[in-house]
Amino acid sequence: MFIFTGLPPPIPAFKATSVSPDLTTARLTRQPDIQVDGGLICFRDMTIVTPDSLLVSNNLKKCVQLLDSRQGGVLSQVQLQDNPRTLCLTDRNTAAVTMGLNQIQMIQVKDNKLTLGRVLTVRRNICGIAFSRNCLVVSYSKPPWLEVVSMDGQVQHQFDKKGNSQHFKFPRYMCTTPDGSVFISDNDTNTITQVDTQLNLLQTFTSPLLQDRWGITAVTEDQILVSSWKNHRLLLLQPSTNTVSTLLGKDDGIEFPNSLTYCTDQKKLYISQCITNNIKVFQIE
Repeated sequence: MFIFTGLPPPIPAFKATSVSPDLTTARLTRQPDIQVDGGLICFRDMTIVTPDSLLVSNNLKKCVQLLDSRQGGVLSQVQLQDNPRTLCLTDRNTAAVTMGLNQIQMIQVKDNKLTLGRVLTVRRNICGIAFSRNCLVVSYSKPPWLEVVSMDGQVQHQFDKKGNSQHFKFPRYMCTTPDGSVFISDNDTNTITQVDTQLNLLQTFTSPLLQDRWGITAVTEDQILVSSWKNHRLLLLQPSTNTVSTLLGKDDGIEFPNSLTYCTDQKKLYISQCITNNIKVFQIE
């Protein structure tokens, strides 16, 4: 079970009330891109803060930015000591960002302004991060590993020590479903793995389409979106049927897709692409 440290319970992140669409039958309509000034950009990860704002990790510029998802432009940004990679919201006013080799930078998000919080130091070669059940789920490379870490940096759970750590080679990006389980994409094994909140292995998914994956986000427990960088595709993974299908491709304007996130309230999908200065937007109907 989780060990809590006396910290006050987090304020829940933004929760929408609208019903998620069935992506197997939905229509995805291209909307105007979100333009970000300042030259070429590499958004390693992003997430919805409110229906009007996106939080992004800008790896090339070594900062985290809050973007206006309606009008475009940067609402606020903070410079980091090292290159940011993956991020997640822990509540509606706080985000966690992996940074450098072994640090998690906490960032306060309030009134469209970002401010730096405390830094957690973890084991080396940190990769992905997600938030589930009041704790951080963190992935590492060299060696590949998963841990559940409390909000003050204490390790609560580790991936099965009986050899299952070899299940991963490069667990890079992660997302959390509404029921709290975590999906991890592995760039070296071309798989996506589902674990529960105590890192018990639930399912592993394979498909010829799962190559060079980058971003991953959950729409529902049974609709996981994955960006396939090499194949220029947006993929839909459905765990209940163990199927992977293509939702968008190069003909839809998808080219080297990187990070992605979904806004349930507006039924909009946001996709960044490698080394550009815009974010693709699709309305889901």
